[in-house]
Amino acid sequence: MDKVSMFGVSDLKQMRDTARRLDTSWIGDGFSRDDGSDVRNIMSPFDGETISEVAFASEKQVDLAVQAARAALKADWGTMGHEGRAALIRALADAVEKNRLELALLESLDVGKPILHSYNDDVPTTVGVLRWYASLTETAYDLSPARRNGVLSQIVREPQGVVGIVLPWNYPLTTLALKIGPALAAGNTVVCKPADDTPLTTLRLAELAIEAGFPAGVINVVPGTGAVAGKALGLHGDVSAINFTGSTATGRRFLHYSADSNLKEISLECGGKNPAIILPDVKSLDRFADDISTGFLMNSGQLCSSISRVLAPRALEADLRDMLATKMKEWPIGDPFDPATRIGPLVSDAHAAKVNRAVDNEKRHNNDLSVSGAEITGTSPRLVEPVVFFNVAESAEAWSEEVFGPVLSVRFYDNLDSAIRSANDTQYGLSAYVFGENPNAIREASATLDAGFVAINAFCEGDFTTPFGGFKTSGFGGKDKGIHSLDQYSRTKSIWWAT
Repeated sequence: MDKVSMFGVSDLKQMRDTARRLDTSWIGDGFSRDDGSDVRNIMSPFDGETISEVAFASEKQVDLAVQAARAALKADWGTMGHEGRAALIRALADAVEKNRLELALLESLDVGKPILHSYNDDVPTTVGVLRWYASLTETAYDLSPARRNGVLSQIVREPQGVVGIVLPWNYPLTTLALKIGPALAAGNTVVCKPADDTPLTTLRLAELAIEAGFPAGVINVVPGTGAVAGKALGLHGDVSAINFTGSTATGRRFLHYSADSNLKEISLECGGKNPAIILPDVKSLDRFADDISTGFLMNSGQLCSSISRVLAPRALEADLRDMLATKMKEWPIGDPFDPATRIGPLVSDAHAAKVNRAVDNEKRHNNDLSVSGAEITGTSPRLVEPVVFFNVAESAEAWSEEVFGPVLSVRFYDNLDSAIRSANDTQYGLSAYVFGENPNAIREASATLDAGFVAINAFCEGDFTTPFGGFKTSGFGGKDKGIHSLDQYSRTKSIWWAT
């Protein structure tokens, strides 16, 4: 197949055959299948063909995975020093790097994202994250406050125990790394539940961990539905903490599961409706054109930190309309295994239908819009053409609700204070973006935006050394990335010594 020959892969059959063998839960140090498991087809988002048949985990298998994780805590992993854990995490990073092509192809097959995105972004980021947390394993330290009144005190970190990790479908591999990196660095064992549609790279990484030398049971994977596997993990009395990335509605369920079981700690990274404010001092959009357009087009808009709303000064209305129309044409849509493709299909028929409903709802009230105009290769119903709506009402769904697709809503303002009020007038508080020239104006706008992460003159999430997470219904209980992420995977103990 010419479209993937640049990667040394002859055809899609070779990739599908690689994926097809990953068809069960990973418990302990091998694949495990319950005869009564619900077997589901994992479909290619591009052509709808079956990639693999995956046996979804039952409550029994979730329990077996948790017990395998508990056993690992009491065995070699639980007694291993910092240096040993760091060496194993580095070995896993090396294994991911060695298998870069395979993991990139699996990710593109499973999610539908362009192969160049998976190969040049997702897998290298995974490697970098794991190596950084390997280093943190060795360098993080506990505290010993000053001795007082004949008493010596210590503040020490201990692992939570068995941590349940619940993954989204848009970035399965990199999100997995961002969660297991600090969880393993802190000494925990993990049971991972990938999203229903995208389990393949999570399963493969668990297999690579054993090949890299990890003890059995440190990393377990239970593919399955939220109603069965997710619920069983959330209610399990031997799970000490849950780290979840996904929708706000599902995040709320895990809070209920915690309350109904052992009050396990819950960390949530949920949805966003992220604004970008272009300040009045901007004279030309040329400098910011790539960042603004990438902000809503990357990964087909299936990104929790996507720019989904833009507030621009009215003086730049004509320039912004022209810039967005021009930039959208530079993002070809279609086959994710064509290196020219920049926008692949949405992950599933159900999600494509949800995005199309949101677009149709706005079209019924607003015909002030611009569509992509880029070349489209293929006829899949999951290929959704990007669209920008202008002068969107603040009460409209397209302005207030997360669409999670290549859809951008724009409003023009005459007063910056009203624009900031509009940016903050949402239930979400994940990311926000400020584009401007004057440092004082940028600083003031950034300080007033109600979001856990603010990027200035760029579209990004920082890097894996800085914490990322939101306010309000975008989440709480911990941050992904950075040294702060260790907090949600550790419990703090104070020890006092009478001397």
